[in-house]
This record gives sequence, structure tokens and C-alpha cells, in this order.
Amino acid sequence: MLHFSRWKVILIVLSVFVGALYALPNILSDATLEAMPDALPKQRLTLGLDLQGGSHLMLKVESEGVIADRLQVLRDDVQAQLRPRNEKKIRYSNLRGKGKVVQVRVRNAEDFELARTRLNELTAPINSGLFGAGVVREVEITESEPGFFKFTLTDEGMEARMQSVLAQSIEVFRRRIDELGTTEPIIQRQGTDRVIVQVPGFNDPERLKVILSGTAKLTFRMVNEEASVQEALRNRPPADSEIVYSIPDQRNPDDDPIPYVIKKRVEVDGDSLVDAQPGFDSRTSESIVTFRFDTKGARRFGEISSRNVGRRFAIILDDKVISAPVIRQAILGGSGQISGSFTPQSANDLAILMRAGALPADFTIVEERTVGPSLGQDSITKGGQASIFAAIAVVIFMLLAYGYLGVIANIALLANMIMIIGVLSMIGATLTLPGIAGIVLTMGMAVDANVLIFERIREERRGGRSLIQAIDAGFKQALATILDANITTLIAAFILFYLGSGPIRGFAITLAIGIITSVFTAFTLTRLLMSWWVKRGRPNELPKRLIRLVPEKTGLKFMAWRKLSFPTSALILVLSMGLFVGVGLNLGIDFKGGTLIEVQAKKGKADVGAIRSALGELNLGDLQVQAFGSEKDVLIRVEPQDAGENAEQTVVANVRDALEAD
Repeated sequence: MLHFSRWKVILIVLSVFVGALYALPNILSDATLEAMPDALPKQRLTLGLDLQGGSHLMLKVESEGVIADRLQVLRDDVQAQLRPRNEKKIRYSNLRGKGKVVQVRVRNAEDFELARTRLNELTAPINSGLFGAGVVREVEITESEPGFFKFTLTDEGMEARMQSVLAQSIEVFRRRIDELGTTEPIIQRQGTDRVIVQVPGFNDPERLKVILSGTAKLTFRMVNEEASVQEALRNRPPADSEIVYSIPDQRNPDDDPIPYVIKKRVEVDGDSLVDAQPGFDSRTSESIVTFRFDTKGARRFGEISSRNVGRRFAIILDDKVISAPVIRQAILGGSGQISGSFTPQSANDLAILMRAGALPADFTIVEERTVGPSLGQDSITKGGQASIFAAIAVVIFMLLAYGYLGVIANIALLANMIMIIGVLSMIGATLTLPGIAGIVLTMGMAVDANVLIFERIREERRGGRSLIQAIDAGFKQALATILDANITTLIAAFILFYLGSGPIRGFAITLAIGIITSVFTAFTLTRLLMSWWVKRGRPNELPKRLIRLVPEKTGLKFMAWRKLSFPTSALILVLSMGLFVGVGLNLGIDFKGGTLIEVQAKKGKADVGAIRSALGELNLGDLQVQAFGSEKDVLIRVEPQDAGENAEQTVVANVRDALEAD
């Protein structure tokens, strides 16, 4: 295993060189990067919000819109229950809704009981949306007199609906930001109707506002070509139609929007979309958006286009007509394109909105700020220093424990770190504090692999093998153990990436990349370096240790303690499972939320480190201190207290007293 062909040597050295080339921009100045040839990589590692700060938006859901939408759905449900397609139709009148109430009158007395049975189905309970809170009844039905039914949206039901809207919106926000290529945003619910979004290093807050605030309700509807636009503007459009204006022309913003008379019936909606991509029209070179439907949407789109050849249909996004082309022929493939007054960026943003899906409600941006690193520059500096000291300690230990073999291990460790940074920079990943934890964990695993190899080599040497035979056997015997340990960890990293989001994914990415590079450097690069050492130095014996933590020969009879250790381990395992179920985990502020306090320095720049130190003495539990807005503003998050609302108010008072004293 110590023989390497020339092409293998070239591939190993080239892999390390390419990793170093992509990692190099992270230590170069801006001026040096600009002077470098364009052929060389210039992309740096992106830092997360907790390390570099970024944009902060607070969005508020329009609760009135949620109620209005739910009321309209309830009216449609009442109509559907009274006039089903393939069953007896019940005559009704005065179907109307206002506020939180929908009323309807059944006209024939013989239909009262059937109507009552059908309409009672609309009062089925729904999940409250709150963990462990069970179900609630969203709609209550009353009968003021026989045949007069009144449906009321309950407060508990609307609160559950708001919880569902916020939860769904958070996932849509996350998908939209991920589509931008910016990873690991912080998206949290605040209160009962607000969401906080913090995006690291995003330097275009206006574009972020547009991406997040648009509901992206996409519909495909027919243009009412029998109705006159001028007549509809002067009087009113037909009962089955409405006036919808076009989106502003991105290339000619001074032009007035174009009015269209659009039928209210939605032929196909955005829920059937499976993909949307920006592109260019090959004939006109204009920016377009191509889209593709799922099977159901493609079939429906084909039916509509087949029946309406020669007529115009409108593509409407958030009550604005994007495009109103003429159907030249039946569109049966389930795909098409949207053309209009797009710039390349607006086409890309529209594709992002279409892919990410629609928000379930309208949101208003109520606050926009920039934030600093969530842990403060002082903690980041201390964390960097701690990582450097830990790396130095590992390097020194390997030198003392393995001599020249420790030098080889340290070279492989350095190459491993360089390749991790290079790969992260190459793929445009975002480095956060959990990601740094993944790198530190990788550092330990890489050294652990070298320790396994070196100790196995020494064991083979003590068994009487020659030095070359011992080295060869050591690598062969240690390979299975190294692969087993790293593959199981890699599986865990894949699961974390698939199920997690935000910083959890960042940790999974760095851990997975680190595992792959660790196996490469520990088994391949280390073996190549040892091969060179054997060929050039022609040693007769392994390098001597400067320290020895464990004697060469040990006489500990581990298995003699099995009768005691096995039952003890089983008991500890059962107790741990019982504590996990009965007591539970001590969740941090990221999981439990807490109290949010905004403070401002009386004069000068706020010292985040000093504030953190002062509050740390109050024993408030988990807390976060973050620069927020101007250099005088600071945002403080404190974990919830177990003693109720009064304890939360006491926390605020204690924080105020501690900070006002300075």
C-alpha cells in the first residue's frame, strides 16, 4: 500500500492544491483579489448572521385579510353544501357574510333537516396548531328560527388559523430566501401576528423586502373579450368579471398600467406548479420565465387551452396581470413561458416567488434594520482565539506523542483544514458558529484517524513485522475502523441536513465535508507522506515518542469486569431514557423563545461585551446580546422564566436596573 503510481501522486497533490487555491481568497485583501487574474477563484467564505450581521425585517400578518379570506371560503362551503353536483340541490336565499358571520336562509321547509345535516359538517373541529393543545371548533352554527342558519367564526378558531398561517408563512419565507442563494437565515415568530427575518450579509434590503412581502398568489384566468374595457371603467364590469391592471413596466416605469377585464373564475392556480426558471426568448432576447405544471395542472391547462384557441388568457400574480397572451394552439405538454416587461433580475425574482409558493396571507413590513453579529465581536474574537489555542495544543501533542509521525499528521491536518475552507468557499456555503463547531469536530476526528493508524503500526511492529510491513499492515487494518466510524457520522450529517434548517444545515454541511476530507487526508495523504519518508529516509525503526501516556505493555483485564459493567450500563441507559421522557431536555432560547428587550446607550457606542458581562451576573439563564440598528442600539433576548408573567416583568426590571447603573 506504500506504492503510488505517478498519476495517483498527481491527483492527490492536485486535490490539495485546488483546495488551497479556493481557500486563498479568504486571507487576501480586497485590493489583492481585484489584481488577481479572472481565471483564478475569488469567492470568499460567507459568514453567517451570528458572525457578520445582516438585514433585519419584522413582518406583520394582516389579520383582517385572514378573516376575510376565511369568510369567503365559508360562504363558498355553504353554497357547495346546499348545491352539491350529484345530489339533491337545496334552494336558498340571502347568502351573505359580514365581519365574522355568514348567514343563509333555506327556502323550503321540507329541506330544513337535510340542510341542517349538511351544514353541520362545516363545524367539524380543527387542529389548534399549538403543540399539545388539542383541537378547537373554528365555526359555530346557530338557528335563529327554522331555516335561518348563522355561522360564526370563533375567536379560538381564528387564533388557531393565525398560528397555522404564521407556521406556513415561515416555511415560505425560508424557501424564498434559500432560492436567493443566501443560506442559514434566522426566521422566528414574535408574538401572535409577527415574524422576524434576519438574513446574513444580504446587501440589497429593498430586494429582500420585495421577495418576502409579495404573497405570490398566481392564477391563470381568461380575459373577457366580449366586454369593453372603456365601458367597464365608466360603469362597472360584468358580474362574472373584474378589472385587473398590469404590473408596472420594469423597463419603462413612467408608463401607466394597462387595464384588463378578467373573468373571476380561476382556471388553474399556482398550487399546480412544480418548477419555474428565468430565461431569455430566443427570438426577441427578452427576459422570460418558463414554468412547468404537475400532472393534474398539465391536464387542466391542456383542456383550457384546447377549448380557447384564439382567445386570450391572463397570468395574474398578486392581483396584477403579468401577461395576457393569445392561445395560438393547445398547450398539452404542461409547460409554458411568461413574457412581459421583465428585466433579468425581475424575471429571476418572479421565478423565485413561483417556485417557493404563495403566502397564505398578506404581510406588512413594520420594521427594517441592520443587525450586528449575534454574539458580538468580543465573543467572536475570543472564540477564534480558543480555536487557535486548541489547534496549537493538538499540534504539540501529536509532535510529543509520535515524533516525526506527528509532523506528518500535522501536515495532513493542515491540508484537511485548508480543503474544508476551500470546498465551503467553492460551493458558496455560509459559515456560522454551528459550522465552526462542525469544523472543530472534524479536526478531532482527523487526528483520531491518524492516532488509530499510528498505534496499529506500532502494534504490528511489536508483533515482529518489519517496518515497511508494519506500516503497510497498519494502514490496511485501520481502514475498516476509520471507514466505519466516518460513514456512520456521515449518515447522521445527511439526516441533519435533510430534516434540519438554518444553522442545523450549516453544521451538517461542514461536518459532511470535513468527514470526506478527513478520510482523504488521514488515509491517502498521510500514506503518501509516509511513503516518501520511507523511500528517502530509509528508516529502520519508528520515531521515538517524547511522551508516553500508556505503557507499551498493559495487563488490564477489561472483560473481567463485565459482570459489573454490563448491568451498570443497562441501568444507566434505562435511567437516562426515563429522565428524557419524564424530565425532558433543558431547551435553549432558540427553541423556547423568551423576552425581547431593546435598549439604547445613553451616549457613545454600546459595548456589547460589557452588557453581556453585566447581565450574566443576574443568572437569567440563556441570553443573547446583539448589536441592532445604529451603534447605540442593542437587542437582548432572555429565555422564558418558569414563574409566569410576573417573572417575565421582573426580568425586564432587573435588566433595566443593571444597565441603568452604568
